[in-house]
Parts: sequence; structure tokens; C-alpha cells
Amino acid sequence: MTDEIDSNKEDAPTAIELQLGKRISKLRAARGRTQDQLAAATGFTKGYLSKIENSKVIPPIGTLVKIAQVLDTDVADLLEPEDAPDQNDAICVVRSWQREAVIKGGSSFGYDYAALAHKRHHKQMEPFIMVFPSKVDRDIRFEHEGEEFMFILDGEVEFEATIDGRNKTWILAPGDSVYFDSRTPHRGRSLSGESRALVVIYRSKATAIP
Repeated sequence: MTDEIDSNKEDAPTAIELQLGKRISKLRAARGRTQDQLAAATGFTKGYLSKIENSKVIPPIGTLVKIAQVLDTDVADLLEPEDAPDQNDAICVVRSWQREAVIKGGSSFGYDYAALAHKRHHKQMEPFIMVFPSKVDRDIRFEHEGEEFMFILDGEVEFEATIDGRNKTWILAPGDSVYFDSRTPHRGRSLSGESRALVVIYRSKATAIP
């Protein structure tokens, strides 16, 4: 199963989460595309995309990467605060107090995401600090185009990937890392307290909408 799964909104959505659906809808319309065309290009159903655009579902980062690729934009554009100042894209410096908690666990399958380079646009990598939930639905797996790197910062993480139809599991401790093809169905969960990792998603070439 891919990352097209409804999530439970246990926490009040952030301002960025509230405006996310509208941004996707406006961008899709600006590209002259219908939800049916976006659905065909991303592999998601029209119903799921409609829920995203109406802020009824907050998608995980992998889903946003896929949508951004197809709409010829990047995740930073979708997650940027309304009052963000103009930035020089040559250098992107984000101070520790400037990190954006863009997606919270209560609205994205239990995973918290804090953007590390939200000021930089038109980039090929999306770096985040991710906090893992201790429990995940047994049917949830994530997959999207590109490549992914994960470096464990705190806690202990159970990382699982589906390879040739079989699930394989690794227990990762602080200092451990994993690099993989993001099209491989994968997921992670915390085994001890708050487990955090530096996650970098590399965007492959965008897929054009037919």
C-alpha cells in the first residue's frame, strides 16, 4: 500500500497545513490541469486529491514531493509561510529558532516534520528533521519517486522496507544511517521515547502531466 491513506487530525492544524490544500488547488488550476489529470500523473485517486485540496487530509512529505514534482514546483513553495521574506537562493541559512514545524504528527500518520531549508526554492533535495511515532498502522507504507537518506539523531528506530514482496527490518540507533530508493515501500517507528532523524529526500526529474 502506498501513502494514499487518510490520517486522523488529532491536533489543531498549523497555519501552513491550513493553507496547503488551497495552494495545491491554485497551482493545479494555474497549470491548466484538472484533478483527473493530476490523479493520473501522481497515481493518487481524484477523491484523495480532493480531500487534500479541501484540507480534509494532510498528506505526508512523500505525497507532497510527488505532487510538487508533477506540478513543476517544490515542497518549499507549498510549505512556505504566507509572510516569508524574499530570499537569495544562492545561500540558504536557517537558524535553529527559524525551523518550521510544517506538519505535525496528529495530522500525518504520527510523523512530525520540521523543515530545514524552507527558505531555499527550486532545490533538488528536501531536508527535514523527522520525529517517529511509536505506533503505525500495519498497512501503512510510503513510496515516491527519488532517493532518500536517513541519519538517526536520537532514540531507537525500527526501519522496515518491502523488497521483492518481502518485509525486511533493521533496528537503527543514533549514528546509524540508511540510504534507499524512495520507490521501495518503507516506514519507520520509534522503539524508545522520542526518536528523531535527519531525513533528506532527493527529487528526481518531474513527471509531466499528460
